[in-house]
Order: sequence, then C-alpha cells, then structure tokens
Amino acid sequence: MNAHQLQEVRSTPLFAGLTDEQLSCLEGGEVVEAPAGDLLASEGERTGFFYVLLEGEVRATRIYDRQSILLGVNKAGGYFGETMLLLDIPWVAALRVSKPARLFRLNEESFWRMLISCPSVAREVFRSAANRMRNLEGYSQQREKLVSLGTMAAGLAHELNNPSAAARRAAAHLQQTTDKVQALLCRLGKILEPENWQYLLNAAQEASQRKPPELDHLARSDRAETIAHWLDSHGVTAAWDLAPTFVNAGLDATWLDQLAAKIPAASHADALGWLEARLNLKSLVSQVEQSTGRIAELVKAVKSYSYMDQSPMQEVDIHEGLESTLTMLGHKLKNVQLVRAFDRSLPRIAAYGSELNQVWTNLIDNAISAVNGAGKICIGTALEDNQIVVEIVDNGPGIPPDVQAHMFEPFFTTKSVGTGTGLGLVISNRIVGDRHGGEIEFESRPGETRFKVRLPLNRKEQRIPAA
Repeated sequence: MNAHQLQEVRSTPLFAGLTDEQLSCLEGGEVVEAPAGDLLASEGERTGFFYVLLEGEVRATRIYDRQSILLGVNKAGGYFGETMLLLDIPWVAALRVSKPARLFRLNEESFWRMLISCPSVAREVFRSAANRMRNLEGYSQQREKLVSLGTMAAGLAHELNNPSAAARRAAAHLQQTTDKVQALLCRLGKILEPENWQYLLNAAQEASQRKPPELDHLARSDRAETIAHWLDSHGVTAAWDLAPTFVNAGLDATWLDQLAAKIPAASHADALGWLEARLNLKSLVSQVEQSTGRIAELVKAVKSYSYMDQSPMQEVDIHEGLESTLTMLGHKLKNVQLVRAFDRSLPRIAAYGSELNQVWTNLIDNAISAVNGAGKICIGTALEDNQIVVEIVDNGPGIPPDVQAHMFEPFFTTKSVGTGTGLGLVISNRIVGDRHGGEIEFESRPGETRFKVRLPLNRKEQRIPAA
C-alpha cells in the first residue's frame, strides 16, 4: 500500500486507534476495487480473506428454502470475513457488491498476524464476530422454527386433502340423492296402499341393518351382474348404476324377489329406485361422518403437535408428541416401513411439548431423508436410569466418520445450499439439553444410524432459558 492508501485504511473505525508503532499490523494487506455486481464470496465457499470496506456498499444474503434473504448491508467503514477465519468455516452468506467498492483485504496469514500484534483490533474483531454469530444464529433459529411449521403445514394440507375431497363429493351426491328420494316418494304415493308402504319401509329398514358378506372383486362383480339383470327384467332403468348399491348392502336376487312379491308390479321400478336411493343416502352420510371424523383427528393432532391453547411447560405424554409428529410427516412416510416399539407404561414428564415436537420433527425428517423416503425407520421408547429414552433408528447408508465429528456444530450441514440451515441438530440439542436437562446421543454405521434422546423424569425447579 502507498501512503495515501495506508492513511485511508487507518481512518476507518476499526483502525482509528492505532498508533504509528502499531501500523505494522496492517502489513500484507492490499486495497482492491470491485464493480457493482461483483461476488466477493459465495455461501459455502472458503475464500480466506478479511475485508474492510473503504467505499461503496456490499450486501450479505443467505439462501433459506431456495429463497435469497437479505441479512445486512455493509457500508463504508464496516468489515466482514472475521467470523469465517476465526471459526475456520465456509462463508455462511453470499457477499455481493451493490455499489462500486474499494476494499482493504487481508489474507488469512496476515489476518492472524494482525490479531496477535494489535490487541485493540483483536478485541473489536472478537466482539463483532460474537455479535454476528449470535444475530445470525438467532435469525436462523427462527427460520428453523418456520421450517418446522412449514413441515407441519405441508403434512396437514396433504392429509386433509383426501377426507375433505371425499366429504365434498359425498355432500354433492347427498343433494342429488335427496331430490331423487323426494321425487320417487311423490310417484309411489299414487300407487302404494298403506300395507304396501309398511312392507317397503320394513324392507328398507332391514336392508340398511344387514351386514354384507366379505366378497372378493370377482364375486362382487358376478353378484352385481346378476342383480343388474334382475332389475332390468323388472323395468328398472339404469340397472347397472343401481346394482352396486344393493351388492354393498348385502342384498341378492332372492331378497329382491321377496320384496317384489309384496308390492304392486306397477310400483317395482320406482320402489326399487327409492330403496337404492335410501341405501345410498345412508352410505353417503357414513362417508361424510368418516371424512369429518378424520379431519377432526388431524385438527386434534395439530393442537397436540403445537400445544395450542396450553401452557408451554406442562405434564406431557411423549407418545402423544411422537404420534402427532408422525401424523404431520405422514405424507413423507407413505413408502417408509415404520416400526413403533413404544413402552406405553412410561410416565408423563414436565416438558415444553411443542419444543420437543420440533426435536422429533427434525430427527424423524432426517431419518426419512437418510432412507430416501423408502427404507425402514424404527421409533422406540424406554425407561433407563430414571430417564425416558426415545430412539430413532434408520437403515440408511450411515453418517460418514468425517461428518460425525461436526454434527452439532452451528451452520454445519451436508445438505445443498438453501435446503438446510445447519442448525437443526444444534437447536434440537439445546432444546433437549438446556431446556430439559437431557442429552442427545448418536451412533452410525452403514445400514444403521441411531439417535437417542434422553430426558430426565425429574428435574430440580430452575429458570430455564428460552430456546
């Protein structure tokens, strides 16, 4: 650097307190220029540089769920890159020049020499690095919670789709069938005598209470064909449309013969049409009940998962949390062989239920990813040494030894950029450890990865820090 550049660098807030004797700590640095749009560092890249911005503007962004999120804007006098060099990690954000910039740049060797020779600069750099990591981690934790919420929402939307669609279809058919019943009743009123009405009503009641036999597809098809021919011979239009309803009710041609013998021949078509519509109404009502019942179960699972309308710390059943989490992840478990090995005799424990469910979501979702959505996952619970133990085991390829050493380090992830925060296990570890006094253990080899969450049954009352 020439004298002018040295004075320019010295005038920045970071170096403003340096004496003439301390200027040697800037040795090895250089002033560089970067046009607008220039990428100084990519997320996940190791550049080995520390920067002080002399002029211009540099924006820091991070990819979350394939969306670029602005983390901050560096203006003249600011500096960046110290955190990555201090922790020896890749860049956790991308840095792009937004206004033409001039920067003072130090390589890794010169950066460490500066910290050693200039204590005042070192103190400021360490303070800044701690604040940056705390702010970034706090923001990423909120994103991680949103990811958990998004997982729940996606699972809920998927699981709600089938029962809600079935309920809508049944409701539409109910209106059509009700109109049909009313029209047929008007016509039958002109034909049937009171005793005929009574017999028809009794027959309908008996038919609706029958328990149909178990039939395979072929037998069901044969019976439907036989009934359709019988209906056609008695002047019933759309015989092939009506036959399946009679088969589902367990009726056969003999039963229909007995009914036909008790009512006037002129009423056969309308009476049988009315009977089919009445049986169909019962079936449609049953479909609505089943669908709305399933929706109610899912809503209950959501409330259990999030502990909605309940205090954060309370007595919880570990199994309820695991089951509600499995419900939320049901759309991802369609092709997974899921094995439950629960000890249902386990006592309830005082815990933050919604936070534990975030742990279960993270660990189970990781297991699903490990088996690529199509392997085997075993979830077990047990009581060991006055601790509740939850095990989540998958038969995936295992975690490589070089990855295992970094599993609980902030921002470490094996997922591609934008698909993971690198904080899932960190947050889970804090929830289990700091919030519940427990611990997470894991062991992995090809074909088996096992995570163990240990939660103490009893804890001394204490103020628990927020996750």
